[in-house]
Amino acid sequence: MEDPKRMEEGFRQVPLVAGEKPEPPVEQREDIRNERKMVTTQQHEESNGGEKPKEKSKRIATLDAFRGLTIVLMILVDDAGGVYARIDHSPWNGCTLADFVMPFFLFIVGVAIALALKRVSNMKYAVRKIIIRTLKMLFWGILLQALIETLTTKLRPTVVQPGPFSIFSAYKWQWLGGFIAFLIYMITTFALYVPDWSFTIRHHDRLESFTVECGMRGHLGPACNAVGYVDREVWGINHLYSQPVWSRLKVLSKILICKFYDPNNMRTFIGACTFSSPESGHLRPDAPNWCRAPFEPEGLLSSISAIVSGVIGIHYGHVLIHFKGHAERLKQWISMGFGLLIIAIILHFTDAIPINKQLYSFSYVCFTAGAAGIVFSAFYILIDVWGKRTPFLLFEWIGMNAMLVFVLGAQGILAGFINGWFYKNPDNNLVNWIQDHIFNDVWHSERVGTLLYVIFAEIVFWGVLSGILHRFRIYWKL
Repeated sequence: MEDPKRMEEGFRQVPLVAGEKPEPPVEQREDIRNERKMVTTQQHEESNGGEKPKEKSKRIATLDAFRGLTIVLMILVDDAGGVYARIDHSPWNGCTLADFVMPFFLFIVGVAIALALKRVSNMKYAVRKIIIRTLKMLFWGILLQALIETLTTKLRPTVVQPGPFSIFSAYKWQWLGGFIAFLIYMITTFALYVPDWSFTIRHHDRLESFTVECGMRGHLGPACNAVGYVDREVWGINHLYSQPVWSRLKVLSKILICKFYDPNNMRTFIGACTFSSPESGHLRPDAPNWCRAPFEPEGLLSSISAIVSGVIGIHYGHVLIHFKGHAERLKQWISMGFGLLIIAIILHFTDAIPINKQLYSFSYVCFTAGAAGIVFSAFYILIDVWGKRTPFLLFEWIGMNAMLVFVLGAQGILAGFINGWFYKNPDNNLVNWIQDHIFNDVWHSERVGTLLYVIFAEIVFWGVLSGILHRFRIYWKL
């Protein structure tokens, strides 16, 4: 038999061998190959529970860099916030560097969810995958990220119709879930009646009981907000965080005081907790009772509001999937980011809904999500569009091994293990020796020494270690 290639070069007839079927035309052979490929793909999906075969695609380095930035911020504010109170959590209204960490996490988790499940076309497999991953996340204590994954159980469209708002209508079920979470939070926050409440703490080596007088709705101050009331009723006051950041509060805003002014109960609203604000210090003798009360900054109602942060992140991931051009992606991302920032600024400076991380207010969701979107877009321009990856390699490496750095570094597991080896007393350990002799003594300043220790002995250390692990393709994943 002649070489079949010659037929395609001009020889239209090929002698047949006895018992051999004639070959179909070129067009039919191409159709047959495509049909076989579709059958193979379908069989692969069925054998893998509905997941399409993986195709090689260019990795978006911005995802890793942004994830790494979030981990770095967590380490910085956790370990240096004690000496730089300005970067620690805001005592009440306002937003500091530490207040961006959790929303940035939720944002990038949302982006990752959209990308991780983009190949799933089988509903049952999607639900099973979400359940398994949720259990894994629960095991590591990251409950909030796992809950957001329930928003992705709806089948994804393969094609988004033209139009500026088509990406929103294509995922209307996702936005409906976010809108329901928004309604639950807003209605509960402003309509729920908060009665007087009491608590007991150990004060001056003895148990003392305190009462906070409320009897109102829609209060956004520390004493009588619905967020704290829901947590006290659901979890019990003894299970809440006993050292809330509002103990560093200096004074409430004047507009907030006038809005809820009660001449018979003025100390409930006005009283400053400490003269040391924004740093921690002893409570004032005339501090209101609520300054000593426990409060959960990541409780039930605030977690419901946090779902919206994850939904916005998922939207950014969907834009990344459906829009292939840089300009189209950036147009969607930047416009939404600035839109959210404008909404947050208007709500905050009109005192309609102040930016407040402790309450996880709607303005806080918009402000932090908008900031995350702008930072994500800036990273995308610098790293993936302009190709300036070298200055961000530290972030990128940490982002590739985010779980490892989070558990061992941000949560202090490795430092705690090293601190377990000491000479004569627990303070004589390697970690304290390095911080005291290499950083604090050299710079003659605890503040500067602590900051440099966090940057070089923690952040740079974990970045270099993550880079070495990346070199050997070693990653810790769930």
